Amino acid sequence: MSMKPKIIVIHPNSLCCMAMRTILVDIAPFVGMFRDVEILSYNSLQQMLQDQPEMVIHYFVAAQVLMDNMPYFAPQMRRCIVLTEGDDSSLPEGTRMVDIRRPEHELLKAFLMMHSNAHTGMPHPAPQEESELLSQREKDVLALIVKGYINKEIADMLNISTPTVIFHRRNLSEKIGSKSIGRQTIYAVMNGIVTPDEL
Repeated sequence: MSMKPKIIVIHPNSLCCMAMRTILVDIAPFVGMFRDVEILSYNSLQQMLQDQPEMVIHYFVAAQVLMDNMPYFAPQMRRCIVLTEGDDSSLPEGTRMVDIRRPEHELLKAFLMMHSNAHTGMPHPAPQEESELLSQREKDVLALIVKGYINKEIADMLNISTPTVIFHRRNLSEKIGSKSIGRQTIYAVMNGIVTPDEL
């Protein structure tokens, strides 16, 4: 068994487990504490307990799994994020919940807001090479991309041509290492280019 810290996803739906793992793997490179973490998924608590994972730092668990196994999860609720399908008033007050029926960009925003709120007051200085990776103009373009603006709107807002926007998009995608809007959004939030509430 690996001695890396672990994030556990427990959901009876295998596709939901796969989707959550993908989102968490996307977030991992950009969130300092997730850099060397192993992400495991299970369809039930019993399946996870058979595997006996150690050093679990977070659980992403289906609401019904949590409710069916409250004696196990109650002592570690602060490490649990509950995956719901809509608002779930049957869960204990103060439970951190994410509605998995949301569109992908809203899920990312919810996770980034949770991460940001969980680390309020804690400094998150970006490493020098990260903070200086993008030029100021690339940061301006990235901020507008992750807010949902298209190339023509970005060009108008920044008073530059559309081909220049495309040039900056290509450069920042290469520097960040991804054309995925989701990954670029995570990068922008983790490096202070935008805040989660601006998305």
